[in-house]
Amino acid sequence: MAVTAKMVKELRDKTSVGMMDAKKALVEAEGDMEKAIDLLREKGMAKAAKKGDRVAAEGMTYVTEEGNKAAIIELNSETDFVAGNKEFNDLLATVAKTILAAEPADVEAALALPVEDGRTLNDLIINVSQITGEKITLRRFETATKSDDEVFGCYSHMGGSISALAVFSGSDADAARDVAMHIAAIAPQYVSDQDVPAEVVAKEKEVQLASEDLNGKPDNIKEKMVEGRIKKFLAEISLLDQPFVKNGDQTVAQFVEANNMTVKSFVRYQVGEGIEKQNTNLADEVAKQIGQ
Repeated sequence: MAVTAKMVKELRDKTSVGMMDAKKALVEAEGDMEKAIDLLREKGMAKAAKKGDRVAAEGMTYVTEEGNKAAIIELNSETDFVAGNKEFNDLLATVAKTILAAEPADVEAALALPVEDGRTLNDLIINVSQITGEKITLRRFETATKSDDEVFGCYSHMGGSISALAVFSGSDADAARDVAMHIAAIAPQYVSDQDVPAEVVAKEKEVQLASEDLNGKPDNIKEKMVEGRIKKFLAEISLLDQPFVKNGDQTVAQFVEANNMTVKSFVRYQVGEGIEKQNTNLADEVAKQIGQ
C-alpha cells in the first residue's frame, strides 16, 4: 500500500514524531496506522495513541438527571458557532430529556420518539438543521439508573465539550460530582484494573516486550521490567488507581472510600472523539467561491 503525505501527517498528529520517522513506520507497517503507532512505541518514540485524541466534529455533550434516572448524549453540528446558539442548545436539552424519559434502545429508536404535534425527535432535529443551515445529528447516548441508596455524579466541562456521568453507592452528591469532574478531566477508560480486557493487557505486553531498550537483557529481567510497565499502564487507564485530580496525594479509590462510596460505573463523552474531521483551507475556499 502506498504511503501518502496525508497518512504521514495523520501519524505525526497522533504521535508527535518527525516526518521521516512517521513515513518509515508507515512503510514498515505497510500503511497500517495502528501497527505504525505500535512500531513507534516499541522504539520509544511515541506514547500510546488514544482514540479519544482524534477529536474532530463540533457540537456538544449534555448530561441530565431526574430522580433515579440519568442520561448523557452527544449532539453534533458542523461548526462550533452553531453549537453555541440558542436553537442548538434548546434542542440539546429537549433531546436529552426525551431520551431520559423514554430510555430508547438505540439512536434509531430515539429518533423515532414522539415529541409534540405528531412530530418525532428526528423531525425536530431536521427542523433545527434547516434553521441553522447545518447538518445536526444525534451521534450517541447512554442512560443510567440508580437505587435510592445510590447517587449520580454529573459534570460538564467547557460548555459541554466533555461530559461525564457516573453512578456511586453512597449519598455524597458533592463527592460524586468531584469524581465525575476527575473522569472528565483525566479520561480513565475503566473503573478498575480488573475491568481491563485481557486482550488489551496482552497487546500492551507485546508492545513492551518489543521495546528496543530491552534488547540484550536476560529474560527474567525483561519480564520483571515489563511487569512493572504493565502495572503502570493499568494504573494510568483505571479510574480507581489514578491520582485524584483535586488532591494528587490520594488516589480516586482512597477519595471515594473516605467518602463512604464505591464507583459502580461511568460514561465519558468528548465531542467528536473518533470522528475524522475534514481539513479545509479558508483562503482556498473563499477563492473558489469568488472564482479565483
